Amino acid sequence: MDKVYKAEIIRVISNSKYVPVNKAELAGYIKAEDEAEFDSAVNQLVEEGRLVVTGKGLVKLPTMPSKVTGRYRSNRRRFGFVIPDIKYRGGDVYIPEEFVNGAVDGDTVVARVKKSRGHGPDSYDGRVIEVKKRARERFVGVLKKKKSFWAVMLDGNPLGDYVIVDDVGAKGAKEGDKVLVSVMEFPTETAPARGVILEVLGKPGLYDTELAAVIGQYELPGDFPEQCINEAEDISQRYFKQGEADPADGAEDISNKIIITIDPHDARDFDDAISLEQDDKGRKVLGVHIADVSRFVTPDSQLDVEAKERGNSVYLPGKVIPMLPEVLSNGICSLQPKQPRFVKSAYITYDGDGNVVDARFANSVINSFYRLTYKEANEILQGRSDFPKEVLELMKEMNSLARIIEKRRRRQGMLHLDLPETELIMDDNGKVVDAEPADDSYPHTIIEMFMVEANEAVARLMHQLNVPAIRRIHPAPDVFGMRDISSFTRVFGIKVPKKLDRFALQALLSKVKGTNSEYAINNFVLRNFTRAEYSPLKVGHYALASEHYTHFTSPIRRYADLTIHRLLQEYLEGRLKKGGKNTDIPNEDDLIALGEHLGETENNAESAERDLIKTLILTMLSERIGSVLKCVVSGVTRSGIFARCMKYGIEGFIKVELLGNEQWHYEQSIQSLIGKFTGKHISLGTALKAKVVSVNVPGKQLDLAPVEPLVNRKSMTKSVRKAKGKGGSGKKRRRR
Repeated sequence: MDKVYKAEIIRVISNSKYVPVNKAELAGYIKAEDEAEFDSAVNQLVEEGRLVVTGKGLVKLPTMPSKVTGRYRSNRRRFGFVIPDIKYRGGDVYIPEEFVNGAVDGDTVVARVKKSRGHGPDSYDGRVIEVKKRARERFVGVLKKKKSFWAVMLDGNPLGDYVIVDDVGAKGAKEGDKVLVSVMEFPTETAPARGVILEVLGKPGLYDTELAAVIGQYELPGDFPEQCINEAEDISQRYFKQGEADPADGAEDISNKIIITIDPHDARDFDDAISLEQDDKGRKVLGVHIADVSRFVTPDSQLDVEAKERGNSVYLPGKVIPMLPEVLSNGICSLQPKQPRFVKSAYITYDGDGNVVDARFANSVINSFYRLTYKEANEILQGRSDFPKEVLELMKEMNSLARIIEKRRRRQGMLHLDLPETELIMDDNGKVVDAEPADDSYPHTIIEMFMVEANEAVARLMHQLNVPAIRRIHPAPDVFGMRDISSFTRVFGIKVPKKLDRFALQALLSKVKGTNSEYAINNFVLRNFTRAEYSPLKVGHYALASEHYTHFTSPIRRYADLTIHRLLQEYLEGRLKKGGKNTDIPNEDDLIALGEHLGETENNAESAERDLIKTLILTMLSERIGSVLKCVVSGVTRSGIFARCMKYGIEGFIKVELLGNEQWHYEQSIQSLIGKFTGKHISLGTALKAKVVSVNVPGKQLDLAPVEPLVNRKSMTKSVRKAKGKGGSGKKRRRR
């Protein structure tokens, strides 16, 4: 618990809105229940130099030193910030463009720090004096011929204007080609970057080119090493030689049960299947059967080492980079219909209100009875009947149980954010030709509820056994985040309780559903939540209202789940000692390091996916200049507004001078632009139609303009026109 309290303390007092308070008040902020544990956490942080307790008993961060080490974060306008590894008063350190000294987004750097002038007592500027570790050395861009040298104009402009490259002919590159470049010398205050071309990717804008660019830039895994392929093929051959899945091999034979899978239409790796029965007391028993990858991928094998390094499968438009070779992921591990497969089964028994009354686990052999797509499953719920009777009956029962579980979880405070996803429509060449909202029909919720229940059941077991395990944790938002959400909702005229809790958040999200403010509020709530992460710390999952949570249900594509399967196997074989020393399993420190690694691979995969989706959509829009998009205002600044096209899930910028013949005043407190003469408000959630003005694909920028001006001088009131005609400002005179 010390580690949990320490993390929470640092998170709260690092908030820019934190004002030093005494220990008792701070304990209230983080809802500390154990006074002794809390005091111990504070004392440890003081000893580590990460916390200061003043003579008056106030708890605060230490003073910013003259040098800090931290992560550099760049801004599109070329300045940046250093986020110190150790939190100090003053927060992040501002780095002006002229003092970036070749640092790139994500680099670990050392910066010399000084107090800022005119920006408050706890504001600091700095200069990068050393790059300790590069986040990346590979970049992509377009090759251009300058007057006396060749240069690569990088996508996103992360290193200044260009990278100089020599020996262009060695790779056969031509002007206009998109290339992958390795930077050998990063830019300094006096010299540009220099590098070497590693690979010619092709012509910009083509699917294969942009796919290769994302894979190269994010250093995503390529082909599996030969040893891994050989090991996977040997496992597969032994599996079939031994007569496939043999129930005699310590597994329960449930191959005659009605078990189905529900997956996207283009899925190949089916790692979960569902059964649903009644026990002798008439209670529903949910069976969640998960591909038993741990039976084939053993610790420290070549396959295990490679899977751990990859961390997860990567899902890109039109391309999957698997965590395991396809002979396993799409073969003997995948729960294909009418094929015997090894699984780990979680059986969860419910009462009539959807409360869990029992859970047990087993190794099993299944034979999936039927494979449904989400579309087919939804059609069954809508009345389609040309499926086997057993499938129709099972879907009816699954639908009923899922709704009962969802209702129970919402009573417990589960939160659901409505942030629509976009599904790209591509032609045979991989070119994006359109997009549509991703399917969110109820079968998705059915599977989500069942997977959450299984993950939670396994996490409860590990907690009861008191063994270290990788959890999926999601800390509650701190008191300042909740205050910010309350303030933000008032911008939309929505009243919420003064002290916001999870149930008030539920009510808020329900109230804005289907309105123009829905996206803005859901997105703001998400931004004030901490990101879910992998960690052995005993922290619950706030959004799911779950006290103990882990990932168990996707071991084909997530390494974290594979570690849980191995622990579950130890339990099933009686080798996991409750509360005792288990020398054959990873300790907490090892799991903390593993969780950090898996978080990095997960974030990298998601960033790569977002990058490629944005590039493909911008490429499509670059051929549709003048086309009209339905948008909502998603951001407001002094210089203009950001408008999000909900269909394509992409954001563009509208310059303030294009909004109409007005003088616009930016009111930060209500996130609005207000017309001086018309009184027109342009606020978050405002709906508008905008046309595509220009697209900069390499820079990932989209410029828009309103189809019609958002204000019309004819809309001015008579009093305003009269005052303006007399040379007045249109403002009421003050009474003296």
